[in-house]
Amino acid sequence: MSDPTRFDLDDRQRAMLAEMGVRVWWPPTASESVQAELAQTPSMTQTPSAPRPQPPVASATPRGQMAAAPTPPGVASKPLPDGVPQMDWDSLRAAVQSCQSCALSGARQKPVWGPAAAPADWMVVGDLPSPEDDQQGVPFTGPEGVLLDNMLKAVGVRRQGLPSVEGQAPSAEAYLTCAVKCRPPAGRNPEATELAVCADYLSRQVALAKPKVILAMGRFAIQSLLGSTEPMGKLRGTVHEFQGVPVVVTYHPTSLLRTSADKAKAWADLVLALKVAQA
Repeated sequence: MSDPTRFDLDDRQRAMLAEMGVRVWWPPTASESVQAELAQTPSMTQTPSAPRPQPPVASATPRGQMAAAPTPPGVASKPLPDGVPQMDWDSLRAAVQSCQSCALSGARQKPVWGPAAAPADWMVVGDLPSPEDDQQGVPFTGPEGVLLDNMLKAVGVRRQGLPSVEGQAPSAEAYLTCAVKCRPPAGRNPEATELAVCADYLSRQVALAKPKVILAMGRFAIQSLLGSTEPMGKLRGTVHEFQGVPVVVTYHPTSLLRTSADKAKAWADLVLALKVAQA
């Protein structure tokens, strides 16, 4: 009988994992486990733990409408446009592009939206726009974008807007966005009121994208979707929920570039998200 926790990779996916710096690991058979216990030899290589075949589903964190507080003195602000929960893609994009509902609107170069906007099997929500994102108005550019693309390719997913590769099986698509649409000055942490403004846009993006799974990458993405400030270690490995959509949390690619040891954990999170999307 096949092991449901195993995830078979072809040579291309193994190469992608090598690019991520993740050593592929398979769950041992029963005999291998006994031999390992008898040998009691510690491994010198950090490897990811395989996710459980049927992960527990956490109940959605109650999350009321976050009211935006007044912006700091000297910063012009306007209320959110009317009808955000009913907007289509074009109207929502226009609202984000012209938004002046918090202090971040005065410091941004371009609000981050992305090259595509359509339903997708996956939705990836990052934290803050990077300096490159701010210049281009596109999420996950620069080195962290390269890493994310390789991570998604390893599980047969590509970001919307990228062409399919001739001769390869069609990939599932991922709609990419950020929890905060405008980069805070000098990359500072966003204020609660700034997160609250963008939360309305993010909520509508989820409703329009209709994903099978949401991958929340980083602290502020998690806070916006789950209303939780719990440490990453307490939230990983469990399937959460936002607006009826399963949510898997993991590290932001920028963090993975700084801490390579967490790439193995991120791979386990990707496998968990893949299982949820395929369920």
